[in-house]
Amino acid sequence: QSPVIIAVSDKKYREKLSKLNAAVMGVDSDPYYGAPTVVLVLADPKASTFVEDGSCVLENMMLASHACGLGSVWIHREREIFDSEDGKALLREWGLPEALRGDATEVIDYGDALIMPGFHDAHLHYFHSALYLSPLAERFVGENEADAVARLAPLAARRPAGSWLLTQGWRDYLWNPAGMPSRASLDAAYPDRPVAMYSGDAHTLWLNSCALERLGITEESEPPAGGSYDKDADGHLTGIVREAAAMELMPRIVAEFSQEELLDAYRSFERYLNEHGITGVCDVSLMAMPGLDFVRDDLFGALEEADELTVRVSMFPTLLEDRSRLAALQAAHTGPLLSARGFKQFFDGVSSQHTAWVHDPYTNARFEGDCGRPTVAAEAMEALVAPAAAEGSPVRIHAIGDEAIHRCLDIFEAHPVASPAHHAIEHLENFQPNDIARLARADIIASVQPRHITLDPGGPERDLGPERIPYMWPFRALLDSGATLAFGTDSPVTDIDPIDAVYTAVTRRDADTHEPLEGWLPEERITLAEALRAYTAGSAAAAQREGELGQLAPGMFADIVILDPNPFELAPEDIQQAKVQATYVAGKKVYGR
Repeated sequence: QSPVIIAVSDKKYREKLSKLNAAVMGVDSDPYYGAPTVVLVLADPKASTFVEDGSCVLENMMLASHACGLGSVWIHREREIFDSEDGKALLREWGLPEALRGDATEVIDYGDALIMPGFHDAHLHYFHSALYLSPLAERFVGENEADAVARLAPLAARRPAGSWLLTQGWRDYLWNPAGMPSRASLDAAYPDRPVAMYSGDAHTLWLNSCALERLGITEESEPPAGGSYDKDADGHLTGIVREAAAMELMPRIVAEFSQEELLDAYRSFERYLNEHGITGVCDVSLMAMPGLDFVRDDLFGALEEADELTVRVSMFPTLLEDRSRLAALQAAHTGPLLSARGFKQFFDGVSSQHTAWVHDPYTNARFEGDCGRPTVAAEAMEALVAPAAAEGSPVRIHAIGDEAIHRCLDIFEAHPVASPAHHAIEHLENFQPNDIARLARADIIASVQPRHITLDPGGPERDLGPERIPYMWPFRALLDSGATLAFGTDSPVTDIDPIDAVYTAVTRRDADTHEPLEGWLPEERITLAEALRAYTAGSAAAAQREGELGQLAPGMFADIVILDPNPFELAPEDIQQAKVQATYVAGKKVYGR
């Protein structure tokens, strides 16, 4: 097999950078792992801030990285070479060790593009992301309740008669007019076909009467703990099902999809990930109830066995009293592409539905003492975390409200996990001021989703009021305190495009509307370099793989993305102009424009 050589000429700085230090280690390729990969980067000094932590000092030098052993990167700087007219001439003048040269050796000159570690989504739900982007379901917000019903028509036309119509994405607070929907509108259009429409945050489910009947939900039914079936003033079901009650129904709804249909959805989604420069993901549990985490290692395993897995997947099943699922996953999946790395749990819900656990009542409280609620008592959460941490298993906890975050910090501080593992808190939307600095002190990762910041314009002001606003999604304050940020999307809640998420983190604007122009809490903006680091090295730490992923550095896997234009050459408001030109996983090109 022959190596791929990625040469960046960066002509703008050619004359200034004449004498460069670099050499490629002459290491034979391992036939099991495939061809080695050489990465030559002539660095732009402006981009050096991206690696200013010393992982690879790219300032005024040539970096030569020889990737071997499934793309592990080695860097050596002992031999002097000189710049030449272009990347190919440079290689001819310098020459490659014979161990790296083959008849089909490919040289790619990416010009002034940025070569960087592949994006790693630190928090998504793979099953549902793949499902809602497939022909099996639909994803949309809708303009209003009637429009959302009308948008079901294409799905109804292509799915078999009598089958479920499944969608995700509606947000009643974005509708005009706003307001919670009911089963009546669905019944009028689909009286004899079950319809299940999950909200954008996946915490609320909108059902028609046929679906309620098929699921066996009646006015006498008792919802599971942490969930509810909404009823009107006369005690009749409205078709709205919330939180745990909504989530536990998903397996029954998707049971009609075949294994091959789901595998096709998984294949399509990994292609979508690669097109957006994503080389790794953390597939985290969707719900806390046993058997309902939707971390489908069987589907990933089938793709891996067929040599069709083109992203690195780190799995995080639900933390239960019975911790055997993680051990079983770790025993079954030991390769570099598919592995299980820790646990996930849930402490509260979401602010928009007043189910996030806050210290003081919501500003627009729906009843006296409306502070949301924990999904599990703090004492019970600690009883789950303590033995897992003692065994060396990191835990990631969904905590959105300030009281959930506060109690989560208490638990993690009392039960740290041994280095190099890290506990993580997921979402962290609303802090008590003194808690911001606690994450860095306790080595707890802040796993955040930048696009959540602008997901509900006016919602934070409506629900939490001006006193709490300054402590929402405080990325700048967290970094200044020394905390590690890990970026993700919570897909399918928001789209997986990392460049859009980076744009929002840097500008504090919505990636679609570009509002507000001045940025929402502009004092919490972070730099482009910091945002890219959160999406690479930070996410690798959340995945418990910081020794393997997230940097172009010795010993790291050759998971690489090429961006052009170079985002460091763009104004912050133009970051979205940067497009993925190519994506490499383990030195293998999995996407090219």
